[in-house]
Order: sequence, then C-alpha cells, then structure tokens
Amino acid sequence: MPELFIGLMSGTSLDGADAVLVEFDGAHTRVLGHCSAPMPVALREELLQLNAPAHNELHRAALAANALVKLYADLVLQLLALCRTPAEQVRAIGAHGQTVRHQPQAFGGTGYTLQLNNPALLAELCGIDVVADFRSRDVAAGGQGAPLVPPFHQAFFGRPEAAVAVLNIGGISNLTLLAPQGGPLIGFDCGPGNALLDYWCMLHTGHNFDDAGAWSASGQVHAALLARLRNEPFFDLKPPKSTGRDLFNPTWLMERLRGCEEIHPVDVQATLAELTATTCAQSLLAANPDCRTLFVCGGGAYNRSLMGRLQAALPTCRIASSEAAGLPPLQVEATAFAWLARQTILRKTGSVASVTGARGARILGAIYPA
Repeated sequence: MPELFIGLMSGTSLDGADAVLVEFDGAHTRVLGHCSAPMPVALREELLQLNAPAHNELHRAALAANALVKLYADLVLQLLALCRTPAEQVRAIGAHGQTVRHQPQAFGGTGYTLQLNNPALLAELCGIDVVADFRSRDVAAGGQGAPLVPPFHQAFFGRPEAAVAVLNIGGISNLTLLAPQGGPLIGFDCGPGNALLDYWCMLHTGHNFDDAGAWSASGQVHAALLARLRNEPFFDLKPPKSTGRDLFNPTWLMERLRGCEEIHPVDVQATLAELTATTCAQSLLAANPDCRTLFVCGGGAYNRSLMGRLQAALPTCRIASSEAAGLPPLQVEATAFAWLARQTILRKTGSVASVTGARGARILGAIYPA
C-alpha cells in the first residue's frame, strides 16, 4: 500500500526551509507537494552565531530550536493544506534539524554531532509522529554521521547500466558515486559549497546570495589566492570524511585573505566560486574518473556561473540539474529525509559503512510519537 511521509530540510546555507509530501509505493518515490519558506533574518543570524562558542549558548540554542520547529510546523500545515491531506494520513515526518556543531571521531575517538531541533514540540504542533536525530547513531558506531543522503541517492538516481554521480551544493558540498550493477556506494563531503560565497556576497553587496552567480561571473579568478585556499588539508583527506561550518567559516576565509587586501571583492567571489567547482570536480575525478553523468542538486544547481565552472573542470561529463532525473534541486534533500524517516519506521538501516566509515549499517533516528 502507498505510504505518505513528510521530509523537512533547512540546510547549511540557512537560506530557508523546505517541506515535501512524499508517496512511497513499492520501489516508486513520488513528491506530491512542496512548500518552502525563507529563514527569518533574526533566526538565521542566531543560528550562524551558534556555530561558534558564545555567551549563554545553551539557553539561546534551546530558544532557536523552538523557533526553527515553529517554522517547520507552519510549513507542514501549509503542505497538508496544499495537498488536501489530513495529518492522520501521514505516517511520519523526517526532521533533520539544523547542524551547529559537527565533530565526529574527535575527543577520544567518538566525538559528537549536534543538530538544533525540538522534535517533541513538532509532534505536538502537527499531530504526526516525528523522526529526528539521524546522525547520532552513526557517530556512536564510529562513523562520520555524514553525509546521510547517499543511500537515498542510490535508491532514486542509481542506474544498473552506468555509473552516476550526484552532487549536492548546499552550504557544504557533498558527492555520491553510484556504481553500476550494485557496486560499492561512495559518498563524502567535498568542502565548501555556497557557505563562503554567501558570506562574501552579503558582506560586500548586502544580498544573501549571489543570484545565478552573476556577481562572481563578472570577476576574475585570482590564481595565487585560489592556491592558498586549496592549501587546506581537508581537501586531501581520503573518504570517509565530512565537514561543515566548524571548518569552512568566515574565520577560515579571513585568515587566508590576510595580506590580500589589493584583490577586488568581485575577484575574491570569482575565486571562491572556482574553489567550490574545482574541489567538487577533483573529488569526482579522484573517486571515478570514468563517470560521465553528474546530477547537481541544492541551491548551487541554480548558480549558472558555478555550473559553468563545473562543466569546464569536467569536460567529458554530462552535468545536469537533478530535475533532469525527475527531482527538482530544492526537493532532493527534503525527500531524502522523508525516505530516511521511512527507513527508521520500518526498522531498516539508513546508513552505509562505506560512506560514513562506521562499524556497520545502522538504523538511524529517534521516534517521537504524536
């Protein structure tokens, strides 16, 4: 029988939140509806500040989680109204929350990962079971806890006859390699996606993001600065690996811009775009140089300059938006969390050891009954 799940996602870019109603019918996955909302300015600023140690952060984090969940709940109610679907017909909501710290395999070997969320409040407001806290079990099993989406990518985008790659460019970029005929699944974080681009754009233009990459397209790549930015040990680590704003943040960027004051801001933006494109391309070439199909999702799929740079770095690869494979870029991650919630409800594993480096596949998430 078909089952309905809702997936919620507010990514590292902090530009907004997305909600999808997904129907699972055997091997078929179909998005029935999609709603989105911009991240309120005050909440966005608070979430950004909570990525680093700050005064009274436990109290502030709890209030930020409540505010985020109220945004989620409003989206869920809008989605149900849009799809004319009663809440009782939805099996569960998959709500990832907002990652503010990610330190797997650190501090004695286990480390931790922290997503701000209040799934109990979300269940109370929506009257639907909620599945949340997806990363912790994988981290407890010795894994990176990220990326979580490659198993869903395999289920939706995989092809038995050819290798396919899926690149999500959100605040951080992550890549999934789908081998043909049941080969090993590979997935890992590549490095910065839009996070540094968005920060630099806001700092110098007042806009939250570089619309279609128009600003970066008007600048010139500064070769010496690009080399300095690429001289980051994370880029040379072999997977499994994951990262976030703990590493790629304004402090990281400003340290590498020290002594580069003569470079025009627009040229810095062009260089940051080239950094994202070339590190993603390098990741794909290192993982599978023969891959000829790359689907791009996340906000970066709408950045024409970034997509052009990717194509230039991967001239033998067909690069297309994930919409060409049947799922628009801003629906992919939310749909993945609906899929992960279903895996949890069915007591099926949602992680893959070859992706996260954990001791084995694990059932992810905690269930908060309505």
